[in-house]
Amino acid sequence: MREKILKAINKNSKLSTEDLGKMLGISEEEVKAIIKELEDEKVICGYPTLINWEKVENEEKVSAIIEVKVAPQRGQGFDRIAERIYKFDEVSDVYLVSGSHDLTVILEGKSMREVANFVAEKLSPLDAVLSISTNFILKKYKEHGLPLVGEAKKDERMLVTL
Repeated sequence: MREKILKAINKNSKLSTEDLGKMLGISEEEVKAIIKELEDEKVICGYPTLINWEKVENEEKVSAIIEVKVAPQRGQGFDRIAERIYKFDEVSDVYLVSGSHDLTVILEGKSMREVANFVAEKLSPLDAVLSISTNFILKKYKEHGLPLVGEAKKDERMLVTL
């Protein structure tokens, strides 16, 4: 039942406990108890709202994906440096990844200059950071499994074969 509740609220965190109970065939009290248990266990860590900032007037945001190669710390691996990075207010996500770099950092700022300043003044000076590659997000089409743009227009060209 826990997994069913998690899957339902992962798609729509606005579902009421009453609606969840009806959907799953259990009482609202059971849903509340399971959700409280999941929150206490830190399985549920929050209830963020997905916002398409491109549609908000006077709200300019620049997002960047920053690839960071780091030297792991003895006895702590990547955890210590990842924690130092995710504590910065500008940082929205930090992931340990496989491949050519170790950490992927997702960052939001008001301008490209603000992101560049973050990289130069806060991220680069960290002792464990060996190299950084910054990629700016030009447009978001889908985030958290939800489309941020209308449906793609149908291709109305005629098929021609030879």
